[in-house]
Amino acid sequence: MVSNADPKIYVAGHRGLVGSALVRALRAQGHANLILRTHAELDLLDQAATARFFAETRPEVVFLAAARVGGIHANNVQRGQFIYENLTMQTQVLHQAYLAGVQRLIFLGSSCIYPKLAPQPIREDALLTGPLEPTNSPYAIAKIAGVEMCDAYNRQYGTAYVPVMPTNLYGPNDHFDLESSHVLPALIRKFHLAKLAQAQNWVGIARDVARFGPIPADLQHSLGIPPHPPTAPRVTIWGTGAPRREFLHVDDMAAACVHIGLRTTATDLINIGTGVDITIRALADQIAGLVGYTGPIDYDPTKPDGTPQKLLDVSRLAGLGWRARIDLVAGLRETYAWYQGD
Repeated sequence: MVSNADPKIYVAGHRGLVGSALVRALRAQGHANLILRTHAELDLLDQAATARFFAETRPEVVFLAAARVGGIHANNVQRGQFIYENLTMQTQVLHQAYLAGVQRLIFLGSSCIYPKLAPQPIREDALLTGPLEPTNSPYAIAKIAGVEMCDAYNRQYGTAYVPVMPTNLYGPNDHFDLESSHVLPALIRKFHLAKLAQAQNWVGIARDVARFGPIPADLQHSLGIPPHPPTAPRVTIWGTGAPRREFLHVDDMAAACVHIGLRTTATDLINIGTGVDITIRALADQIAGLVGYTGPIDYDPTKPDGTPQKLLDVSRLAGLGWRARIDLVAGLRETYAWYQGD
């Protein structure tokens, strides 16, 4: 808990999905004394620049949301980038925060830190009890190091740093690049493009590309997007569709982080989630219905499913007086409206 009613708060990564939600939540609660820096203004991979920033600004609270993130494909092929950039950024920020006398730091990790076959729902004490999911182990190991660093600094230096592990996040400002996005935004974009292709709305597809980036060649072909031959559009999803995932709206995540960071004295690892999961197949059907896509949906079992189930036990969070408020139906509706620019 922070003693100052309006502390100086640094949100690292404030332009991303998580950071922008944190800024919205803080401002909504009347916190105006925010310190924000773009990547161009402050590269957290630069040790000297990071040290200079903390020495000059002296924040009292830090929300560490800056990270290299992505879906199963990006995690698997950019393994070196994921472990190097995440380890470097979090190490710089945590250490410089300590040197600058930061009162409170909230380190945002990910539920992928837990073993691939952890008992469900996953309790915080499942950490380091079994092998990780191989496709994202470099990212997970970096985040585990951050959890351990928070604990080590708390024990040795008396800091009050708390690691929080959100489940799969979604919402406004999500990342919709089809080569690197997480499953939910990828499904929204695939089904949206397929709906446009069904209507032969090539202008709409061009606008989508201008906003969210290129469409992979295999998807262009399956949707019959020129110059590929016309075809009845169909959407293919990686894996079997059987894995179960839990999804948390990013505004709920931000509200939980602000509650934990500014309203409690907790320093132990805390899961942040809804306590409810859904199969990828059911999620796909729900998103297709929301978007208005009526064509076939195929599953490619030659592609990895990842962890069979990843549902968080959120009883520790509930014990701190907080529960998720935004259900998946309402959250998807809002996210798709934002995606369309409504």
